[in-house]
Amino acid sequence: MTDIDPGSRAEALSFRQLKLFESVGRLNSVRRASEECNLSQPAVTQALAKLEHQVGVTLLERRASGSYLNELGDIFHRRVTRVFAQIEQALVDLAVPGGQPGAAVIARRISKSQARSLIAIVETGSFAQAAEALGLSQASLQRAARDLEGNLRKSLYYRTAAGVMVTPAGVEFGRKIKLATQEIEWGIKEIDAALGNASSQIAIGAMPFGGSVLLASVLDEFVTAHPRADVKIVNESAPEMLKSLRAGNVDFVIGLVQETVAEDLTNRALAKTPYTIVARRGHKLTRKGKVTLDDLLEYEWVVGTPGAARRACFERLFAGGPGPKASIATCSLPVIRHLLARSDRLTLVTSYELKHEDDTLVPIDFGEIEPAPSIGITMRADWLPTRLHLDFIELLRRHMAEVGVHPLKKAS
Repeated sequence: MTDIDPGSRAEALSFRQLKLFESVGRLNSVRRASEECNLSQPAVTQALAKLEHQVGVTLLERRASGSYLNELGDIFHRRVTRVFAQIEQALVDLAVPGGQPGAAVIARRISKSQARSLIAIVETGSFAQAAEALGLSQASLQRAARDLEGNLRKSLYYRTAAGVMVTPAGVEFGRKIKLATQEIEWGIKEIDAALGNASSQIAIGAMPFGGSVLLASVLDEFVTAHPRADVKIVNESAPEMLKSLRAGNVDFVIGLVQETVAEDLTNRALAKTPYTIVARRGHKLTRKGKVTLDDLLEYEWVVGTPGAARRACFERLFAGGPGPKASIATCSLPVIRHLLARSDRLTLVTSYELKHEDDTLVPIDFGEIEPAPSIGITMRADWLPTRLHLDFIELLRRHMAEVGVHPLKKAS
């Protein structure tokens, strides 16, 4: 077993090696794979031996009747199959010539260097910065970009006064290719975990308010159960967080799930957590009893940023009228707590968030605010989680069931 980290091992593997491995694993035969890929049997055998060396484990069991995936080979083959399935679908979405059959042919021609070049150009925004990030000359990068366009028979770049830019379709294609290549690293991480050598990173997006509170509630238990896990946490506003999720910069996002979700994303709600209007302890409205909408209009509010579920709830609450003054929009709970503690301002928090508050903020007796949002997880629709991801998600589910905030039934 190699000591090289999973990312470096994944980066060293070429698409050609992966395609040969996919073919042998599917056909159970080096000979048949060599015929399918138009290579000699010794070339296929040599490529597979190098791939196993780079991954750090034996993936195939050689017998007189053929070559068969072992347990670790099954794990890696599932991920490699997803790499090429996602690349082919990205090509179909790009509308390459020939439709699905054409996409399958083109996918076999795309090299790892071509894919890396496009991903780097999309992420850095320029050829110069991409070349620097990859440690290449601009001439080499430009050659890879031209070769990729030639393979696709589609334009991915256009020239402007500021330089060469990636087309919107090229940006989307680059995003999908990046997600496809991440499967390689996840496959290696799953192999490491199966061998008891797991020391992998899990990237979690925590939306403001409830997402951060929920994450903080389970983080200690998770790292105790998985002491070798490296947890990366990203905190951004809801719109930016979903961009990070789509780009593959985070594995999943914790927080209030969106009321509507795009086709490429999916939600797993864990518990209902209704909104409550809160104010500082001692606020006039805390002594009034039942509060009306007219009462709420008399006070300034702190609201969520545009695009946030909290902002949408505020706007629904006062729909059809001018609404109260709301000059401050923020997603920072510490800032909100500070603002409310020193004024008569009001805001919305969920029942789960209020459960984790100290006595600075208290609820106003206004009644139920519908619809009640759910706290949970947002994922990419075609995402295949690793065992580490599944353990974290199960921990979240158990936690929500234990705290008793309108828990939802476990999906069957």
